[in-house]
Amino acid sequence: MRSGGFVSVSRPALTSIVLILSLYCFHVLALKSQLLTRHGGVTDLNAQDSVINYETWYFDQKIDHFGFLEDGTFKQRYLVNNEHWDQKGGPILFYTGNEGDITWFCNNTGFMWDVAEELGAMLVFAEHRYYGESLPFGQDSYSDAKHLNYLTSEQALADFSVLIRELKRTVLGAQKSPVIAIGGSYGGMLSAWLRMKYPNVVVGALAASAPIWQFPDMVPCGDFYKIVTQDFARSGLNCDVNIRRSWKAIDNITATDDGLQWLSGEFSLCSPLKKTDLDGFKAWLQETWVNLAMVDYPYEANFLQPLPRWPIQVVCKHLGFDPSVVSDYQLLGGISEAARVYYNYTGNCPCLNTSSTATGNLGFIGWYYQACTEMVMPLCTDGIQDMFEPQDWNFQAFSDECHSLFGVRPRADWADTVYGGLDIASHSNIIFSNGGLDPWSSGGVTRNISDSVVAIVIPDGAHHLDLRYNNEYDPHTVLSARVLEVKYFKLWITQVKSL
Repeated sequence: MRSGGFVSVSRPALTSIVLILSLYCFHVLALKSQLLTRHGGVTDLNAQDSVINYETWYFDQKIDHFGFLEDGTFKQRYLVNNEHWDQKGGPILFYTGNEGDITWFCNNTGFMWDVAEELGAMLVFAEHRYYGESLPFGQDSYSDAKHLNYLTSEQALADFSVLIRELKRTVLGAQKSPVIAIGGSYGGMLSAWLRMKYPNVVVGALAASAPIWQFPDMVPCGDFYKIVTQDFARSGLNCDVNIRRSWKAIDNITATDDGLQWLSGEFSLCSPLKKTDLDGFKAWLQETWVNLAMVDYPYEANFLQPLPRWPIQVVCKHLGFDPSVVSDYQLLGGISEAARVYYNYTGNCPCLNTSSTATGNLGFIGWYYQACTEMVMPLCTDGIQDMFEPQDWNFQAFSDECHSLFGVRPRADWADTVYGGLDIASHSNIIFSNGGLDPWSSGGVTRNISDSVVAIVIPDGAHHLDLRYNNEYDPHTVLSARVLEVKYFKLWITQVKSL
């Protein structure tokens, strides 16, 4: 997820939109010819050497669910596991795919695999249109704004709803299976919205780290970066203070050509810095600190990059200087070592590439487009309550940049209009889980709205930690959260069966 946007009209600002924001054998003869299949499997490096097996299917999905002129279809990919499924109406846990390759999200959603046997559940991981292999116009899907026009959350929710109904209609034993939507980050937003928009299709939803309120005029735009800063402040003495000072140190040292050359060498950059690269370099560092806050997990993980346990604590060991006496060169030397924790923890990276900050499994261009249309998430900094350079939220500048890229302009209030904004009390059976270390909790639901629209807060949890596999290093708070989530699942399943 990373799902959000900066306000600057510079190239690195829009680049930041992307990240500040991602199965066993299934044999059914009754499925129609529109469903294709192949077998697959993947090993999760963070699941204690477990192997997850799934079968890959493809469903002929309409390109446009809401109009009648475009009558074409595309192959929507989804992954299925029914090893533990009770075929006499056992539940279906349905993952609402994010902005990326569905196999990657499947591999990083160990919670579903951990609870499948207990619930007797079938697991389904559905890919979001325009990502992974689910391309409505094949290689032309990203060719222009006309082909991108059907990349919306509303179309994606309709895809999920149609697919669920088809599975329940054609899979023997699934007709009475209650379906629970599960997702994290943008996928968590979709799971909540799926329950809101299609309560006849899913009986409940777990929306993990889902910033459904990170839209204009719903939450303060600066809260996101305050949480990032708090994560660094609590992880090491002077850590946040020295990062705040580093921006001016970069300006000072790069004022000369020799300084530019020194900085490029100190960071082992793949391409030497030029004067025109400085905004991009700073944006790259800023995204690095944000990503570390998102994946500050209590064990080694490789969700965005291979990282150590509690990576921010490791980073801050390089930034404990006394800010009153540290020189610019010494400070940036520490910053370079801190950045290597994120980009080269394995020691296998010969140089650092400032054009990349995370896994290639995320669909960067697609999310750019979504942020430039309906996923308008204001973020800002003031340099006082956070450790970053001041940057206001400027919707018009953002809109102009989107228009220059895609020929479209964002609709700032659309998410509020179509999904209800802060007013969600009329809905039911939704769990919103958020980690206290996760900057996206700034736009999440962190209080109970009603008896059945509930919030679970995990104080020492990062981005959708509860959706990951159980791990021996998990804090007790996330273990308790998972137990409570399963308790709600069982309640929803019992409610459906009683009817």
